[in-house]
Amino acid sequence: MSSFTDTVIGAAGAKGIDNTAGWKRLRNRRVVRRAVIGLILPVMLVFTWWLASSRGWLPEQILPSPAYVYATAVEMIASGEIFYHAGMSLRRVVYGFMFGAIAGLSLGVAMGLSRTVDDYVRPIFLAFAQIPTLGWIPLLMLIFGIGETLKIIVIAKGALVPMTMNTAAGIRSVPANYVEVGRALRFSRLQTLRLIVLPGAAPSIFTGVRYGLTHSWTALVGVELLASSEGLGYLLVWGRQMFWLDVVIVAMIVIGIVGFLMDKGLDVAETYFQRWKRSEGEA
Repeated sequence: MSSFTDTVIGAAGAKGIDNTAGWKRLRNRRVVRRAVIGLILPVMLVFTWWLASSRGWLPEQILPSPAYVYATAVEMIASGEIFYHAGMSLRRVVYGFMFGAIAGLSLGVAMGLSRTVDDYVRPIFLAFAQIPTLGWIPLLMLIFGIGETLKIIVIAKGALVPMTMNTAAGIRSVPANYVEVGRALRFSRLQTLRLIVLPGAAPSIFTGVRYGLTHSWTALVGVELLASSEGLGYLLVWGRQMFWLDVVIVAMIVIGIVGFLMDKGLDVAETYFQRWKRSEGEA
């Protein structure tokens, strides 16, 4: 009897292992399939680009060939020029996004927790948010000049609005019974905020972080287009002025890649920090 039971348990365990391995293989296949599907459109665009340049549909001065752009990219990588300008842009984004995100988180928490603060702040904040980030540049230029301070402020404004709105919305969406549990446990206000409200609002806050970083990156490129002598946005302007469209295309590709990697990095971080939700669902 004992040997029969051991045999059944062993078979069930082996079946569970097989099922786990099968799910892993299925998941890997899905990842590969999604990656292949995601590459279809870029490959088609590159092929169309190559066909247009090889057939001479547009002059080479306007549309350089992919091979020429690739050679320019290799040259800029070898010289370190592209890394220098990308590093300058990333440094500005880090500082600007950090200030904007902290300010937006603080303001969003205040608006979410206090109806009075929300009533006073929301109307003027919404009016402030309706003005595009680049629309503030002429005024800010008069006040701060065209130095690094201008760029940091413009980038911070790009992060401020989505962080504030998403944080406030996330806090207001926390169920009231969660807060009642904290009161029953005699949590202080700080403990309730730290242990109940902020974790409950975490998905919305992460959304604000992602949108804020995206807006900061686009604001950075915009301000570098108008007032900068370094950075990826400056490369776009400089390449256009010199009519070096290969440099322009290289800068555009780098801007897209860096923005994509930042967004994917935040996606991975969000999945990691909210892994408890997946475990809860599986349970």
